[in-house]
Amino acid sequence: MKVDSVFERYSRQIFIEEIGVSGQRKIMDAKVLVIGAGGLGSPVVQYLAAAGIGKLGLVDFDRVELHNLNRQTIHTEDHIHDAKTNSAMHYIRKHNSTIDFQALQVKIDHENVVSILEPYHIIVDCCDNFTTRYLLNSTCLKLDKPLVYGSIYGFEGQLAVFNYKGSKNLLDIFPTPPSPDQVPNCDKNGVLGPLPGIIGSMMAMQVLKIAADLPVDSDQLTIVDTFHWRFTKLSF
Repeated sequence: MKVDSVFERYSRQIFIEEIGVSGQRKIMDAKVLVIGAGGLGSPVVQYLAAAGIGKLGLVDFDRVELHNLNRQTIHTEDHIHDAKTNSAMHYIRKHNSTIDFQALQVKIDHENVVSILEPYHIIVDCCDNFTTRYLLNSTCLKLDKPLVYGSIYGFEGQLAVFNYKGSKNLLDIFPTPPSPDQVPNCDKNGVLGPLPGIIGSMMAMQVLKIAADLPVDSDQLTIVDTFHWRFTKLSF
């Protein structure tokens, strides 16, 4: 992309004093991996692509279903039964074809997690199961990579940044995963579409602040209660 086109496209970010040209260059040099192309992954991918993240990776092994469409806004009716990674690719190509977008239709496990995460600077946890969450956390600790975490259920969402410049990690606030029968599932228990949009947008903001080397709250869990419209921060 020509310099003039870059400036025009990202001018509203560059105009921010704390970002400027140098901050936008950092954003365009960043390599970010998003795990999960569902409710949280959709807004994260949308806003990171729009902001011009240099290399954006997406990992998901699922396929688009009709019931996904109330909240997973990068997917459309045209892509029902298609791989979510392929659906996301179509979205990215239409919205910002200039970024390096890499999609992997694979399930992350102990065998492949290091090789998948290693090429990226920032990891974003948009998955929907605790096994993967704890695996991502331990791998980010091993590789010394920041992990942006988010989760949703019903009207409530959570957000935190782990392992950033020596900050605490998932085990410091949730030492052990819950048993499988205690884990809520939004497919079975429900979620209003705007909630993952809110939490996912907040996660994308944290990623961009990390990429631009701006101050980021650490050792804090933000809880968003959209039913009572309350925002709570817990230090850990």
